[in-house]
Amino acid sequence: MTHRERLLNILKGKQPDYLPWYGDLDYWANSLIKRGLKPKDFIQSDEYIQWHADLNVGYYLQGYFPFKPFIEGCEVVEWNEGRKRYKEIKTDLGSVRECWEYMPASYTEGPVEHFMKSAEDLPILKHIYESTRFEPDYDFAYKRRQQVGDQGVVLCYLPKSPFMHLLALEAGIMSVTMIALTLPDEFQELLEVMKKAFDQAAQIAVESPAEVLMIPENLSSEMVGPEFFELYMRAYQEEWTTKISEAGKYSYIHIDGTLAGLLKQEASVGFTALEALTPHPVGDLKWEELADKVGDSNSILWGGIPGAYFTTNVSEEEFERHVKRIIEIMVKEPRYVLGVADQVPPDGLEERVRRVGELVEQYGMY
Repeated sequence: MTHRERLLNILKGKQPDYLPWYGDLDYWANSLIKRGLKPKDFIQSDEYIQWHADLNVGYYLQGYFPFKPFIEGCEVVEWNEGRKRYKEIKTDLGSVRECWEYMPASYTEGPVEHFMKSAEDLPILKHIYESTRFEPDYDFAYKRRQQVGDQGVVLCYLPKSPFMHLLALEAGIMSVTMIALTLPDEFQELLEVMKKAFDQAAQIAVESPAEVLMIPENLSSEMVGPEFFELYMRAYQEEWTTKISEAGKYSYIHIDGTLAGLLKQEASVGFTALEALTPHPVGDLKWEELADKVGDSNSILWGGIPGAYFTTNVSEEEFERHVKRIIEIMVKEPRYVLGVADQVPPDGLEERVRRVGELVEQYGMY
């Protein structure tokens, strides 16, 4: 079977010949581009898919939202100052500004200033989302469908749930927690306005050429406990997993942090796959513990190899031991996909990515 056939068998509840092995190489590839080791258009090219084939790892599209936002009646200004990237949205009610700073050591950026800094920003953000509409942007998904072939599947993103969008991108955990606890009605009103806008984008994603659709929550249970999940996230996730299923497609959630506090709840939502699950010793649960945590859920458990295991920070002996042990568990029943949890990092080693494929060929037959 091909990489694609193995995954589709698992998604359909069938048993393939070998354990599917899929890796998110996007972060690693971007760092290679920034270092001048790959061409600027590498990730969009046929060569990117061939790179996956050469490394014997399945491909699934990461980082692509098949829609474009438009904020009507507001002025959006963007500029750069050194390593800092600014964006300001000006409205009749006032303005909000964010800043993300690039970190050369890690080839990525992080927020140093959020749009929502206090309760004073609530009416401004509410107005912005009341003024936001979305349009389809399917060209890249169509291109990927031409490129991917037997190497894997085409995956596109829905928006995060409004709560996680604020927490991860536009407000941060401190502001979200304080406003949710002190002004719950006003906070709920903002989330409802955001959801009305995000529902447009989510429907566009469901109607896209993607075969697989992900809600990229980037969830970690030390940031979101069961109470916030039940209050602000479950309904959105259940609504859109249902609509994805009704469209004849497969639903994923990206959970790339600690698992113990929320895995049971997320397993009960109805996702086809719980993706990027990071086990001990990097995560907080051993892989052997996951099946008990998810109970009678039919969700596929996807992940198993922490990103650090692809670097020299982990010995060759520990890398081999860990991967063999995860494969041993996963071949007991066809409900797992071996994956990177969550990405191969910039200092990843090609020989280790390739070695996983070799170990699957050696030990991964059902």
